[in-house]
Amino acid sequence: MKISNLDNQTIDRIVEMAWEDRTPFEAIEVQFGLQEKHVIQLMRRSMTTSSFKMWRKRVTARNTKHLRKRNFTAGRFKSNNQKN
Repeated sequence: MKISNLDNQTIDRIVEMAWEDRTPFEAIEVQFGLQEKHVIQLMRRSMTTSSFKMWRKRVTARNTKHLRKRNFTAGRFKSNNQKN
C-alpha cells in the first residue's frame, strides 16, 4: 500500500501504532502493508520536526519495535480490540 493512498483515519492508526512501545514494525507491515522505512516517512510527514526527532530517538532505543530483537515472543497484555 502506498502512503498517498491512505485515508486520515488509517494514517492516525498507523501513527498511534508507531508510538506504542510494544507494537513492532512487522505488525504494522502485516496490517497495513507498510515497511519500516515507509512508516518512518509517514511519521516524518505527519509530525512536527521536534516530535519526529523525539519519536526516532525513542524507537531507536526500543528492542520491542523489532520482532527479531525481542527477547520474548508475546507481550504482557493483549487488548480484545487488537487484531491477531
